[in-house]
Formats: sequence, C-alpha cells, structure tokens
Amino acid sequence: MKTMVRALLLASALLPAVAMAQSKDAAKFGAREHIQQISLSPDGSRVAMVEPVTGRGSALVVADVTSGATKVVLRSSGAPDRLQDCHWASDTRILCNVYLIEQAVQKLPFTRMLTLNADGTDLKVLSSRQSSNALGIMQFGGTVVDWGPDGSNGSVLMTRDFVPEYSTGTNLAKTDDGRGVELVDATTLRRKTVESARKGALEFISDGHGTVRVMGVETANATGMRTGHIIYSYRTPGSRDWKRLAELTETPTGSVGFDPYAVDRDLNVVYGFASEGGRSALYSIALDGTLTRKLVFDNASVDVDGLVRIGRQRRVVGVSYATDKRVTEFFDPELKKLRTALAKVLPGKPLVTFVDASADESKLLLFASGDSDAGTYYLYDKKTHSLGEVLASRPQLADEKLASVRPITFPAADGTLIPGYLTLPAGSDGKGLPAIVMPHGGPGARDEWGFDWLAQFFAARGYAVLQPNYRGSTGYGDAWYQKNGFQSWRTAIGDVNDGGRWLLKQGIAAPGKLGIVGWSYGGYAALQTSVLDPDLFKAIVAIAPVTDLEALRTEASGYTHYALVDAFIGHGAHVRAGSPAQNADRIKAPVLLFHGDQDLNVGVGESRLMASRLRGAGKQVDYVEFKGLDHQLEDDTVRTQMLDKSDGFLRTSLGLPAKP
Repeated sequence: MKTMVRALLLASALLPAVAMAQSKDAAKFGAREHIQQISLSPDGSRVAMVEPVTGRGSALVVADVTSGATKVVLRSSGAPDRLQDCHWASDTRILCNVYLIEQAVQKLPFTRMLTLNADGTDLKVLSSRQSSNALGIMQFGGTVVDWGPDGSNGSVLMTRDFVPEYSTGTNLAKTDDGRGVELVDATTLRRKTVESARKGALEFISDGHGTVRVMGVETANATGMRTGHIIYSYRTPGSRDWKRLAELTETPTGSVGFDPYAVDRDLNVVYGFASEGGRSALYSIALDGTLTRKLVFDNASVDVDGLVRIGRQRRVVGVSYATDKRVTEFFDPELKKLRTALAKVLPGKPLVTFVDASADESKLLLFASGDSDAGTYYLYDKKTHSLGEVLASRPQLADEKLASVRPITFPAADGTLIPGYLTLPAGSDGKGLPAIVMPHGGPGARDEWGFDWLAQFFAARGYAVLQPNYRGSTGYGDAWYQKNGFQSWRTAIGDVNDGGRWLLKQGIAAPGKLGIVGWSYGGYAALQTSVLDPDLFKAIVAIAPVTDLEALRTEASGYTHYALVDAFIGHGAHVRAGSPAQNADRIKAPVLLFHGDQDLNVGVGESRLMASRLRGAGKQVDYVEFKGLDHQLEDDTVRTQMLDKSDGFLRTSLGLPAKP
C-alpha cells in the first residue's frame, strides 16, 4: 500500500485548556482529550469534532479535510449543559446530543437532541417538545436508531419517549405511554411515527437501511419497578408482525440469555452475545422464522465482548476481545488487509479503531494508539491509498516521554494467578520505586493494555503503577466475575491487596512506599483494602468512591431500578463488613477523598460520610468537593487540581521528596 502521511488539520480552533498547577505534569495530563468525539460527513469532505473548552465546556468544530479550515459552530458551558456527541444527518446537517442534570423532585439526568447546519445556522431542537398537559416528565430526548430509509437525505430514525397528557373538559387527552420510534426530518422537523409507543420498550434495532427489525421490552413488577428481564421480538422481512426472538435477564452475577446488537439485512440475521462455556461469545440468529442459531466466534480464555461495525449502515465487519491486549478479528477481508498494512505504517500504535466512514466507505476515519502513545485520528482514502493525519488526541503530550505498559500476572493468596498491567516510569530499572496499586472502577469492568491518563501521570511523577484485574472484573467469564465485586468483596479486595504485596516482594515497590489510588469502585477498593490489611498501604486516594453499601442501596430508592440495585448489593453480613465507612476505625493510612456534588453514579453523601467517620475515629483525612460536577469530573482545571493534590499528598504520606 502506498501511504502518504500529511496533517490535514494543522491547527484546530480550540486548544486543550491548561490550568495552573505546581507541576507541569498535572496540567498536561489533567487536560481532557482534544477530540472527545468525531464523525465524518457522508461525502467524506468534512469532520465534526467535539472539543474541550476552558474548564468544563465543550464546542462543536467543523473542519474541511482538504483545506484544514475550521469553524466553531456550537458551544456548551458544561454548567449544566454538556455536548456529548455529534453526527452528520446529511452532508450539510448535524445532530448533537446534549446532556444535563437538573433537580426535579429528585436530581435527574436529561438529554435533548439538537440539529443545525454545518455552518452553525438554523439551530433547532430535534427532540419532540413536551406538552404542558403532560402527566409526567420526558427525561430523554431520544437516541439515533438509524438514518432514514435508503434514498432519504437528512432524515433520522430516533426513539421518542411518549408521556400521557390530560385535557380538561374534552376527550382529546393523549394516552400514548412508553418508548416508540419516529422518522424525523433533521431540517424541517417533520415527524412520522414508525413504531408506536410501547410501555417498557427499551431498545429498537434497525437493519441499517431504515427498517426496525428487533425490539426489546422489559417487564415490570406490580409496583412498576424494573425487573431486568427483557423480552426481544423480531420481524421477518416485509412483515409488521412481531415474533418472539429471545430473552435476557440481568442478575447480580451477570446477564443470562441472548443480547442482540445488530441486524444484517442481506444475511437476514441478528448478531448478539450469549454465554458459551461460561464466557460471552458472538452468535447469529436467523430472522426468517426458523430462529436458526449459530456460534460465530468464541474464545477459550476470555469473553468476546466487542462487535466491530463500520459505515453509515453500521454493518458488522468483525469482533473483538481482550486477552493481554485487545484483539480484533475482521470478517471483512479488505479491512483485515488494511489493518495489517496500517501496523507497518503506524509502528507503536497497534490499537486501531475504525471510527466512521463516508457513505460509500471510500474514506475511513480511524483512531490509532498504543500504551505509550495517546493516539491520533487519521483519514484513509481507499481510492488514492493515502493516509492523512487529522489530529492527535492529546497534543500537549507530544514532547512527553510516556511509559510503556507490560501485561503481568501475580499470585493471589490461594495461588490463583491474577492478570494486570504494570506501568513503570520511562527510563526506570523498575526497582525500589514509590508504587501505586490502581484498581479499576465498575466493578463490572476491566483494565486493558493501552494509554491510561491516570497511570501515565503517576508514572511521569516517578511511581510504578499496578492495575489488577481482580476477581470480580468482567472479561474473564462468569467464574471470574463471581457474585460481583460487592457481594464477593473479600475475594476482590484480597486480590488487590495481593497485588500490593507482589510489588513489595518483587522489589518494585520500596519498603514503606506503597500507596493506592482508585475511582468509583476503585475508590471503594482503595478504602476497603485497609479494612482487610491496615498496614499494607501507607496512603489512600479515593475519587468518587462507594463507602457504604447500605447508603448505595438507599440512593436508588424512589427510582425504577431500585430492585436491580437491591439484588446487586444483596443482603447479609457482607453489607456492613464490606462498607469502609462502617469500619473506619480499622484504617490507619491517611486518606484523600474527591467527589463531585452532582454525581448520579455514587452520591456525594458517600464521601461526606466517609470523611465524617474517619474524623470521628481520629484518622487523618482530607476531603475535596467539586461543585457542579458529576462522576467523571469533566473539567480540565478540576482534573489538574486533583492530580496535583494527589501527587503532593502521596509524596508527603510516603515520605518522598518534592518534585517540580
């Protein structure tokens, strides 16, 4: 393949915000990705990028891929509105999803879909407007199911949540209740109901050509609460009748059943995931009335968890899974060949993701990264066989020598080998270092090989970082996940502690120089490790942590998912024993807590409670609360402050010298 690499966008309209900090590292790594989301126009001539603005804001930037000319066409402040993602409805029209949190009876998330011209003119709300007579609130403004039927230009199939309405002195009240699908013109806002409202409807899957073929409806209990039991139905080609497809049930130990993801119109099948030998595998089911089920791809060691899709029709072209590193198996021979060629052209960036494509798929927008490379967006032209650089994800790190990441295993107390990733400071011999164990969030998640801004920050500051995929992580099958990281907390937290002991035994961590840092469930793990072994870690940093399992359950009361959260946490002695706030007296190490006061994942009250309990027990604790931010702390200034303070706290607690 003849390859020509050139910068298409030499400079963007916006630059990552860089806050003042004691260390330059904190400012560099605290800045959010310069491209938070990107899409390619159907004709392949322009890209639309969501980029950060100073602090917590963001903006939509449209750029010409030939000239490099850019224009800011839409901004959001991040207080409270957040621009989440934007996609092209046509060559001239863009759709954007806006997210915000507002206080109603309870604090709730809301979304609304906007539509505008690529030059920023004719901005409109695409989501349906709610009547003042509505008997409820419309939280979500819809999601894109597909683009309009073949031949249409600028129309979109999108979900709509219908809310019943009252009408005084007339029989014209609207009784539609539930989720349906509308075909909406992105310019004129003309609407046509394609799928009528159905109570409990969660999901609609189209064939990529504008026809809905699969629907998922969740059953409700007598009180209207969610049950986690979803019944999927399908249509045969040309029919409007729904037939039973499959069922899926959420349980505390994972999902049971078939989870459909995509329909292939030409093959007349639906692809989805189901368990095979205790691990997730990809299956297809025929939509011709026979429901013939075939195993498409599985792996003997790990879950197959990713469906690779491409183009405006989102056609299925492969599957992915993570062993030591993420692996993509392409079904499409052309893309398989291209991936091999890209590996030669982009050394050090083996993780390649196809992000978007032009309508005819002659131009492909892709993202390539590695462990010590934060990644770059490229545009590949099949006709000219040219590869053009669009923009780096984190240009502020261009001159930074990043650390390499090594897959490792370490033995747990019972002899089980726990997989994980070790990041060592660039140029280090890996011995006698200050070290950090950094458990991931979730707990229904796992760490993977690649660039991690938190781990790379601490490596840049001289720390070794271990990220363990403790038992309770996803990706390794049902047996590894066990009862989940809360009900099986002793095993999960025991594995995290054994990771710290391994760092000391290997001589990687210097004696007395071992700390732990975690976010969300990782923050919970960071605190709970010292409940099990108070002497192991000498400093604890917990960001947005769960601190009390009963409090976490209470946070869900009044919401429709309460029964699911209740079952996930479970009941019994493990609830109190597994709550750091209930065992604060056992924690010896100094603690640093961070939390946003708009967090809907883990209520800010959890950190307030933890700080109070630690102070009451006479322990050393510092608590920082960020106003107006949720679980992700999407603010460059705040993230910079958090990194700076964490590094200073660890250095003081571990007896390390100050570092500029």
